[in-house]
Amino acid sequence: MSFKSFKVLALTVVSVSLLFPVIHGWGIDGHFTVCSIAQPRLSEAAADAVKQLLPEYANNDLGSLCSWADNVRFRYPWSGPLHYVNTPDVCNYKYTRDCEDENGEKGRCVSGAIKNYTTQLLTYNDGSSQTDYNLTEALLFLSHFMGDIHQPLHAGFASDKGGNTIDVHWYTRKQVLHHVWDASIIETAEERFYDSNVDQFIDAIQQNITTAWKDLVDGWETCGGNLKTCPDKYASEGIKAACDWAYKGAEEGSVLEDDYFLSRFPIVNLRLAQGGVRLAATLNRIFQ
Repeated sequence: MSFKSFKVLALTVVSVSLLFPVIHGWGIDGHFTVCSIAQPRLSEAAADAVKQLLPEYANNDLGSLCSWADNVRFRYPWSGPLHYVNTPDVCNYKYTRDCEDENGEKGRCVSGAIKNYTTQLLTYNDGSSQTDYNLTEALLFLSHFMGDIHQPLHAGFASDKGGNTIDVHWYTRKQVLHHVWDASIIETAEERFYDSNVDQFIDAIQQNITTAWKDLVDGWETCGGNLKTCPDKYASEGIKAACDWAYKGAEEGSVLEDDYFLSRFPIVNLRLAQGGVRLAATLNRIFQ
């Protein structure tokens, strides 16, 4: 299926997919965090649009469906390459060079997907009673991919598939490096600092957004040139963080313990915060 031909697809949260323990992106808690940070920051118009687009069973909770795009990867196999972008083992990102799938089809990467679903959602207010797009799915894909692009190893190296072929030990447990950044750092922090409570974890990040990072938020939200979203900027930050923090000190066979965890956890916090703030800013510009 061509990336440009993504059309009406039945919205179905496929329960059978939950039988397969495959984690992509931030993992369930990471994606829930991004969407939970974003939703209270929505404008009145954006909040109403999100409420109208979410299925009734979501109870107007965007976070509850923020991992939907992972759950439907078996149903929509064409969506797999849209969760990440890889560079040719260099610490910089270029859309024209890097945003393509394994068959060389341009635009099929996480930054291309964010642009695509942003464009689809812009038809919400065009006055037409019909659309060629499933805007509920567009909202769920966009919300998920905005989380993915802020996970540093979703803008990693092609040779190791974003750390998926690098075997390490997270304390005593064998993991691939990608999974460490998807889930292990978050899970360890929740257990150690937040009584294994994701809501406490989210509250701590939200407090930092309004205090320690308060002066940075405007810069996070801003896109130049009146763009609705700027995923190339987010991907460029991602590969830099991957080189500076994720890959460093994590060679094949490394044992990653407190030195790695305590120095990388602030980076995870920052990227989750940026993802949530930017998702809200993007939706506010789309539904203004």
